[in-house]
Amino acid sequence: MQIDRYSRPAIAMHWLVALLIVGGFALGLYVADLPLSPAKFKLIAWHKWIGITVLTLAVLRLVYRLVNGAPPLPESTQGLMRAAAHAGHLALYVLMFAIPLTGWAMSSAYGFPVVLFKLWQLPELVGRDEALGDLLKSVHQWLNWSMAACVAGHVAAAFKHHFVDRDGLLWRMSPHAQRR
Repeated sequence: MQIDRYSRPAIAMHWLVALLIVGGFALGLYVADLPLSPAKFKLIAWHKWIGITVLTLAVLRLVYRLVNGAPPLPESTQGLMRAAAHAGHLALYVLMFAIPLTGWAMSSAYGFPVVLFKLWQLPELVGRDEALGDLLKSVHQWLNWSMAACVAGHVAAAFKHHFVDRDGLLWRMSPHAQRR
């Protein structure tokens, strides 16, 4: 039997992670240029919380996807487009892990602990090393811009399927579409 839609848990995780990624990216851009202040540190803490939440949800999404699979692409998606779709999804998953981990490692290298929701201090990933922190900051920023490009490509592909190909692919991830 061919599955034509993602399951409700997969859809919920997709949209929750999407909102967190967009929110975390916007918050990171906003906070980067703020002068040092207690408010900036509070916003950085929120940014870290978003990142660790995305990392946690990425683990859950990956396990769920490995166990439950994904609906196949439409038969009309062939060759290079099929390969691009798989590469794009792989890139998104890699970035959902790499971005929070580089942010966490950067925080560790700068000597700022990650305290999740003011409740749990997470272990340091690396020792204190400002030069390493600077490198990780650059990598973290580069990965975030790569994620922005991948998300833009993902959205563009979904719209192409919906408005050009008219193959119903966009509705597979819609929380409002009816199950067939």
